Amino acid sequence: MGHNHRGRAAAAGVAVTVERAAWLRAAASALEHAAGELVPLAARETRLPELPRLHAELDRTAFQLRLFGHTLTDGEFLCATVDHADPHWEMGARPDLRRMVVPIGPVLVFAAGNFPFALSVAGHDTAAALAAGCPVVVKAHPGHPELSVRTGEILVDALTWAGAPPNIVAVICETEAGVAALRHEEIAAASFTGSVAGGRALFDIAAARPRPIPFYGELGSLNPVLVTPGAVRARGPEIAAGYVSSFTLGAGQFCTKPGLLLLPEGHGLTGTLRAAVAATHGQPMLDDRIAEGYHATLAGLRDDPATEVISAPDAVADTVEPTLLRVTADEFVAAAPQLRTECFGPSSLIVEYTDTTSIHRVLAALEPALTATIHAEDTEYDTIRPLLPTLTRLAGRLVWNGWPTGITLTWAQQHGGPYPATTTTSMGPAAIDRVLRPVAWQEFPDALLPPALRDANPWDLLRRIDGKR
Repeated sequence: MGHNHRGRAAAAGVAVTVERAAWLRAAASALEHAAGELVPLAARETRLPELPRLHAELDRTAFQLRLFGHTLTDGEFLCATVDHADPHWEMGARPDLRRMVVPIGPVLVFAAGNFPFALSVAGHDTAAALAAGCPVVVKAHPGHPELSVRTGEILVDALTWAGAPPNIVAVICETEAGVAALRHEEIAAASFTGSVAGGRALFDIAAARPRPIPFYGELGSLNPVLVTPGAVRARGPEIAAGYVSSFTLGAGQFCTKPGLLLLPEGHGLTGTLRAAVAATHGQPMLDDRIAEGYHATLAGLRDDPATEVISAPDAVADTVEPTLLRVTADEFVAAAPQLRTECFGPSSLIVEYTDTTSIHRVLAALEPALTATIHAEDTEYDTIRPLLPTLTRLAGRLVWNGWPTGITLTWAQQHGGPYPATTTTSMGPAAIDRVLRPVAWQEFPDALLPPALRDANPWDLLRRIDGKR
């Protein structure tokens, strides 16, 4: 009979999964040791500052590799389940059935432009795939090709040194090569971080294959922030400063940037917001193509008859300055769809509402998002509670009295909302589930079962046995 307890799992390890954890730890150490080479190269290609941004991002990349390695060590992710044969099962005699997850197969990762380490060659999607036991093909982002190639070399060397199969990771660089790889019959899943247009085009290719494959895309997100009247009265200036800091962070090139702020009519924070924006220094964008796209989208927002520009500091050469616009709730609901579309860069839109009904109308007009944030006081729970079902349908992560920028990596994290925010994605260890698939073994001889499902439970896993843990 199989054991129904964890026992010595952490000490004994889980065979091949512990071996994969060692690969990931080796990769993390190699990236850290190469920081002196990689960080300056990233700064040159992306215009992002070395300190603190790129050094911190490289640290995050190493951390997430190790975190996925840690996820492997107790084997819980395998979801090992055993149902012994039962002739008295209520549906009729039940055969012996045993179930666990296995790697989905080779994964294609389209790297992101705004996170040249954490969402690139050695980034989150690659780490999740390697942890699951999947080979990886990375389509390098055109914004940092040299960094991508060099990171790939360091990653492959570290993995091979640690005992991984040769060529478990490969880097390709051309757009045509990425599309060809997406159509290749051996690719079993793909992930993407970028624009709605680019992601949807790739999603459609993945779905149109003779055998469609899962496509995990992170696309666009407006990430609304709702501020209640009580919060304005209690700490309006603090909220205004936090909001400006959040939407201008990294020149507004974060997928979790708050692109929409709902404030009560008569909030009295316009002067504070103007001052906070004026105090924010302009920053360069990742590259000229992204800057051109930002200016084109912003021009459409500014030219919309419903919007009023609240603050837009004078432009400085080679940088983009933050821009803040406002619109009433009624105007927002009636306006063109462009007001409800992400503007990738340091701009944000204030929507001024009159009452709870007005809030509901604004939320109903929004497309789904990665995050939704609420700033409220403890005395306003009765106001917020009726909004929670709508906000839960709208976003994958709800934030209370904080800001959505900055995603901690931990087991309970969720990074993804309904389409078009994502097609389905996650941040943190839960992302490993995307590149695993379940298999059931019926009436198999014990000797032919995977170790995780054998009666002796040689890996000492926590398993569900006959419906019980």
